[in-house]
Amino acid sequence: MSKTITEIRSMARSHTKTAINTLVGVMRSTKATHAARVSAANAILDRGWGKPPQALENGEDGALELIHRIERVIVHPDGADEEKDDE
Repeated sequence: MSKTITEIRSMARSHTKTAINTLVGVMRSTKATHAARVSAANAILDRGWGKPPQALENGEDGALELIHRIERVIVHPDGADEEKDDE
């Protein structure tokens, strides 16, 4: 019988303390590689503080250009300045 997503999530969450303790053990281990220690530290920080915001890509057809195009179409569909609207 297959488990539902809720059951699987609940089972995984029941091991949270052990998983965090394992990550802390790897992070503190002088025998672990630097990469393993950094990976464990990042996992702990991500779970405790959330992932840092990602920078938006800018450039040819990048995210900022797409936002600018959407703004021009929605806010200024005829290409007129806001100052002209105020007159």
